[in-house]
Amino acid sequence: MSQTPVLVVHGGAWAIPDDMVEAHLRGVREALATGWRLLERGSTAVDAIEAAICYMEDDDTFDAGRGSFLTRDGSVQLDALMMEGATLRAGGVGCVEHIRNPIRAARLVLEQSPHVYFVGEGAERFAREHGMELCRNEELIIDREVQRLKEFQAKTAAGHPDPTFAGPQFANDTVGAVALDMHGNIAAGTSTGGTLNKAPGRVGDSSLIGCGCYADNQSAACSVTGWGEPIMKLVLAKRAADRVREGRTPEASSNESIIYLKARLNGHGGMILLDRQGRIGVAHNTPRMAWAYKNINDEKSGINC
Repeated sequence: MSQTPVLVVHGGAWAIPDDMVEAHLRGVREALATGWRLLERGSTAVDAIEAAICYMEDDDTFDAGRGSFLTRDGSVQLDALMMEGATLRAGGVGCVEHIRNPIRAARLVLEQSPHVYFVGEGAERFAREHGMELCRNEELIIDREVQRLKEFQAKTAAGHPDPTFAGPQFANDTVGAVALDMHGNIAAGTSTGGTLNKAPGRVGDSSLIGCGCYADNQSAACSVTGWGEPIMKLVLAKRAADRVREGRTPEASSNESIIYLKARLNGHGGMILLDRQGRIGVAHNTPRMAWAYKNINDEKSGINC
């Protein structure tokens, strides 16, 4: 008996400005459509997630792939993770500078390596050895982010307090997706360029198993976005999935997890959560969060829950 497929995507949780709302909504809707075309034909949850996230990595609206925030040194460093709920296989890459679609590299690690995680030059070598074409870092950099970094560093040099990017007003356009396929399996993926002006070599929550991404057929699939350090400390994606396994609905678990993030560590962000029954949860404690959802009977998208 086949399962009714479900796909949920997100494009970041923060105070998305009015003039950027339409680009965010268009981006998550197109990503949803891209992944759904595979799911409805019987492809796996992993296939749909890769396709949806690749679309957002290629859309410079988001902090993933081309158009990501720049490090303190002016380069792009990308992180991504994919996890399969049936087997608990996972693949992640961190601090890659020459991979246009890090979620593709993450899938290669999941499927082609006994390891879970590669970083930096080792991740790029693994990707190249498995057929991925590398790119120049300059191809991932856009003028908007060069200017954003200059303005940030100028304010810091002028003696203004150094923002920590810990508040919901700061951009957190990390992207992610969770899916349930016709075979009854769930999966999750998350991809990011990290935070603006980050120290080179910094890795956030997005590519760390259980923190910004997690999937287990016995509980739920989760993708998280937001301020990475508090999310890591709480292992938030795994925490939310565990609550579903204990009997909470994804809606209740996602809301409780985001409330806990704020109460315990004054953190901010959002998450999407999906179980094998096709039930979903979408929650955030930021002014806005871009998301989209589809099953065979319903399709929704929004900039708030």
